[in-house]
Amino acid sequence: MATIENHLGARHIQNLSEAASLEKHWGYVDRAVPCTNDPGSCAYLDQVYGSHDRTMVYSGIFWAIIAGILLLWSIGRRVFPSPRADEIATGPVDSERLAEITGRRSRIRRTAASLIRRYLLPDSVRFIFGRTTRLQVLILTVLAGYLLIFSFAGLTYQTWITPIKNMPGLYNTRTTLGPWSDRVGIFAYALTPLSIMLSSRESILSLLTGLPYQSFNFLHRWLGYIIVIQGSLHTIGWTIVEVRLYQPQPKVAKEWIVQLYIIWGVVAQILLLLLLALSTPWGIRLTGYEFFRKAHYVLAMVYIGACWGHWANLQCFLIPGLAIWFLDRGIRLLRSALIHYQYLPNGSMGFKAAHASLTHFPDTEHGDVVRMDFSHPQDPWKVGQHFYLCFAECSIWQSHPFTPLNLPKVRDGLVSHSYIFRAKKGETKKVAALAAKKLAAAPSVTTPIILSGSYGESIVKNLTPDVNVLCVAGGTGITYVLPVLLDLVEQPAVKDRKIQLVWAVRKKDDTRWIEKELDTIRKAAKAHKIEVHIYVTREASSKSLSISDDISEKDDAAGKEVGLTSTLSSVKEVQSNSTLDIQKIGGQGFDRHPDLNKLVEEFVEGTVRGSTTVYASGPGGMISDLRSIVASCNWGTKVWQGNERYDVKLICDDRLEW
Repeated sequence: MATIENHLGARHIQNLSEAASLEKHWGYVDRAVPCTNDPGSCAYLDQVYGSHDRTMVYSGIFWAIIAGILLLWSIGRRVFPSPRADEIATGPVDSERLAEITGRRSRIRRTAASLIRRYLLPDSVRFIFGRTTRLQVLILTVLAGYLLIFSFAGLTYQTWITPIKNMPGLYNTRTTLGPWSDRVGIFAYALTPLSIMLSSRESILSLLTGLPYQSFNFLHRWLGYIIVIQGSLHTIGWTIVEVRLYQPQPKVAKEWIVQLYIIWGVVAQILLLLLLALSTPWGIRLTGYEFFRKAHYVLAMVYIGACWGHWANLQCFLIPGLAIWFLDRGIRLLRSALIHYQYLPNGSMGFKAAHASLTHFPDTEHGDVVRMDFSHPQDPWKVGQHFYLCFAECSIWQSHPFTPLNLPKVRDGLVSHSYIFRAKKGETKKVAALAAKKLAAAPSVTTPIILSGSYGESIVKNLTPDVNVLCVAGGTGITYVLPVLLDLVEQPAVKDRKIQLVWAVRKKDDTRWIEKELDTIRKAAKAHKIEVHIYVTREASSKSLSISDDISEKDDAAGKEVGLTSTLSSVKEVQSNSTLDIQKIGGQGFDRHPDLNKLVEEFVEGTVRGSTTVYASGPGGMISDLRSIVASCNWGTKVWQGNERYDVKLICDDRLEW
């Protein structure tokens, strides 16, 4: 620290030997007072220290606003909670009870929510922000606007030409560029702990707001871009000052660049640019997601260390960032250890992996699908939450998020897990190859799994009996919406409630993935009036098929495939008790997707009473389309007038969206 102060003292022409005292400035070096230099130099130092003090105040205000918003949000969630499904007593639900549930809701809240969804739910400027809602972009705009305004506020824009001691005829040009560069650099430091907080899986923000941690990924990513811009402007600004405006050159520039704190600053800037390059879609595709994820962790921590070496006086921003990062990683490891600390076969306690049975569904064209089923002694998770799974036989250094497709039920101290995923590349491709290899040698095989979780929030906690439900899934996205349906069929039937599943698959045979779950729906579909529409996007039919026509067409060939006959039997039984149809809408060599706009609008218009919640999981294009469609179904004025039909909510799984 003494070295930094000596260099800055020389650069700021402070005469420390003649100083009566040193004036403390938080986050900066001490100032020698009174100033005994020439008037121009003293005025410049007034600007430097005054600007720095205001910057620290602006940073404090920024964090106070964030803390205030989180505090009010947290209090509001508890003082004015939304109706919860688990608060409704079990048993038949009649019209009076539905009216009571609806009456407890605030009309103002529902109207405001409908208006917000109508205008802020659709994607915004997709070619810049990706598949992100207007609300997220609005929040980013407000944050960026604050930083932009206060990057320039409170500065005196002028130039001071000051003499250089013992060098007649040479002058330093001192401008507001130096204090401004310091300000954007301080803002970059101040944003660092927020960026780490937004990226944490064990999220403090989730605890306070009730939002799943993945909801903050967009802000984390764009906050990182802002930090890169701020760091780059800080570097460019001071490079201009030291290489161009200070004299004599090149002596000043050479002495400046070899100072230790400047070397650390250069290292920090290089790390920022490297983090930026690796986090772009092109960088991730080039290096792979796992390399990006691990490199991101390491480089981010080295960056914070470099920032400390560059300007340790601002450690008030760096220490919280490090603390949040290590706390997040520590809790992750602890949770994984606790969930696997079990009785071993020899009776002792120790680490025990779960062993999942594997079912392999070959698909050479689009990627094989693997189903995993296992039971594990643990607390049940909430519907909609997911786990990170590590496939120990492939690699202990990777884990991937998967959503259980079954309900979390405890039986004899064990909770069942069921997952399906499509093998694309990387780890999932290895697991599919492993499953195929093992099943070729034995009819029943398992593989060890290490779990971490559960993560996310319950997606049915506010699903009261008056809410209509539309589930939309594409391919393996069925795992996200299926537990919602399974949860509904275990509840008492509600008169006039509308429930529907729309599932798009590439091939009709893909229904084998959830054979047992289809059977569960079959047994309860009639009582709950569940409609199931399955759209086959890569197969064509000469006519519009009902389920029975379609089954007859394929029955002989399907019976030759293992497990498919029982699936078709289940599907036939579903047809006898509920509205279920399979439509082949694609063709050879091309695919066609269902008209979601028509399906959603018809569903909403067909409801008898209550609001609607749309649950969705699938490709990014499908989620983007649904955001626009659901937004158009919301109508705040009609909700205010008491027509809940136009209060339509979208809950979607967008963990991997850009």
